[in-house]
Amino acid sequence: MTDAERHRVLDPREDAAALKALTHPLPIRLLGMLRMDGPATASELAVRTGESSASTSYHLRVLAKYAFIAEAEHRDGRERRWKAVHEVTSWSNAAMTGSDEAQAFVDVARRAQLDHLERSLVRHQEDVTAGRLGDEWREASGFTDVVARLTPEALTELSETFSRAVTELAARDEGDPCAEQVVLFTAGLAVRPEDHS
Repeated sequence: MTDAERHRVLDPREDAAALKALTHPLPIRLLGMLRMDGPATASELAVRTGESSASTSYHLRVLAKYAFIAEAEHRDGRERRWKAVHEVTSWSNAAMTGSDEAQAFVDVARRAQLDHLERSLVRHQEDVTAGRLGDEWREASGFTDVVARLTPEALTELSETFSRAVTELAARDEGDPCAEQVVLFTAGLAVRPEDHS
C-alpha cells in the first residue's frame, strides 16, 4: 500500500462538505474504531459506543459518502460491514484557519483524540491487569511530557522524524508474533509562559 493509499490529507477547499459533516464527534470515533479494531457493522458499533443502531448507521453512511470508509466483505447477507479506507487522516493547520467549518472540524477532531487517549489508557490498564498483555508491556508503555524551547521549524522536524520512525519500526515489526497494536499520541503545542506580575 502506498503512502497516498494509507494516508488521506484533508483540504478545506476540496473537502468542505466532508469537514462540515464531521463536526460531530461520533463519526470521528466510528472511523477510529474501524481503523483500530477492523471491519464492523452498525449494530456492532452501536453496542460498543452505547449509541443507537440508527445513529451509527447514519454516521457510517456519511463517512462512506465522503470516502472515509467503504463496504467490507460480508459474513452473511443480512447487514453491511464497513472498513476504513485509510489508516491516517491529517490536515494542514494553516489551511484549516480559513473557514469556520474547517476550524470547527479541527476542534472536534482534537477533542475526539483526547477522548481516544483516555479510552486507550483505560483499555491498556484493563489488558495488563487481565493478563492479555505481558509484563514487558508495563515498562514499554506510558506517558511522558517534556517542555523544550524549539523553533517552529524544529517542531516540524521533530514531528516528521517521529512519523518516519514509527513507519520504519512498524514495517520492521510487521509479522513479528511479539508485536501488538500500539496507540501512539503526539502533541507539540507552543505555549507562552504565564505572566505572574
